[in-house]
Amino acid sequence: MPFYKFGPNDIFHNVIKTHPKSKFLIHNGEVYYNNKHVISGELATTVPHISSGYISLYEINVDRPAGGVVYPFVSKNSTLMGPRTISLGDFNNSAKFGYGDTMTSTYPLTASITKDLYALNASRSRVNAIRNALNSYTPLSRHYTYSSSLGDKSTQALGLVSIPSIFYGSTIERGSVSLKYYLTGTLIGELNDDAQRGELIQVGPYGSPGSGSVAGVVLYNEGFVVLTGSWALNPNVQELQDGASNDYSRWYYFAQGMSGSVKVRNSSYELEFNGTNPVPVMTMLAHAPKGELNYSSNMTYIEHGQNTTPLTGTYDYIENEKLNLKNTVSSSYADPTGSFRKQTFISKVAIYDDKKNLIGIAKLATPVKKTEDRDFTFKLKLDF
Repeated sequence: MPFYKFGPNDIFHNVIKTHPKSKFLIHNGEVYYNNKHVISGELATTVPHISSGYISLYEINVDRPAGGVVYPFVSKNSTLMGPRTISLGDFNNSAKFGYGDTMTSTYPLTASITKDLYALNASRSRVNAIRNALNSYTPLSRHYTYSSSLGDKSTQALGLVSIPSIFYGSTIERGSVSLKYYLTGTLIGELNDDAQRGELIQVGPYGSPGSGSVAGVVLYNEGFVVLTGSWALNPNVQELQDGASNDYSRWYYFAQGMSGSVKVRNSSYELEFNGTNPVPVMTMLAHAPKGELNYSSNMTYIEHGQNTTPLTGTYDYIENEKLNLKNTVSSSYADPTGSFRKQTFISKVAIYDDKKNLIGIAKLATPVKKTEDRDFTFKLKLDF
């Protein structure tokens, strides 16, 4: 089997930037991710062991019974390595974990969006934690400013929607965020960031209260949506929004139906955005030169019925040099074959490292006929 080394112009590296779409629908305390419903399993309540609206990090324990799930574990030994879920103090406490004891955790690890509602002048540690991030976006829009004439985010009523990075990758794509607010199935408000400045401007329905106003901002790199819109989207209907009192539908109540025990029964919410996922790609060019690769070590390359047993002795190992090759050249007639020509059919291209260890195989959907006067270049692409 011949080996060919990749030349300096045979390997290329580039990055493909993809924008996978995510959609969340929140209604009556339930969250649905990309319109997926809970699937009941044969051995478990749900096939992936997660609730609706969540995703599993490793996607293990698929339809496993409760008593047979996979779980992470580590034994306490001299390496002093333990799971992150166990604090350093508990790890070093011999009363809790002695040398040789096994420390365990649980799977699956899950993630979903969350919503925090902050009333006027209420304590808000999570909002204070993103103060610097908000101010860093100020060159895009004054609405990002933590405290200004447009509002003080340390005291005003607002809603904070948190999006884990597993849903959007490296950053949320600018201009892709869309929020829709429904009341008894009727659209009463829609926010978009068409200008790609991070301002969530109410664009619909046409002529609705607050049309054209900024109701919040998006932190693209951090995965937060800050909602400050306080106008009544429908001034005729009130319902229980925060578990304590009735109020009109307002933008800072968006996604309130998923927060704890609060179930806003008449309202539903839809959040859409595109993530950004850069995919490194390696392109390799494998060449099959003219006049080469026209012999095969496959036994079918030799005409059937010949003696292929080598002559062996104490000092000799001699193969038969007069074996006839199988003529595979096609002919216009049914019985005779065409004039003999050396040809093979390439069906696979193997990739080896510098120590000739096989690290990959590229298979062709249809084998390619290789004759002495033909040369081929196979383009191999590997995504990471």
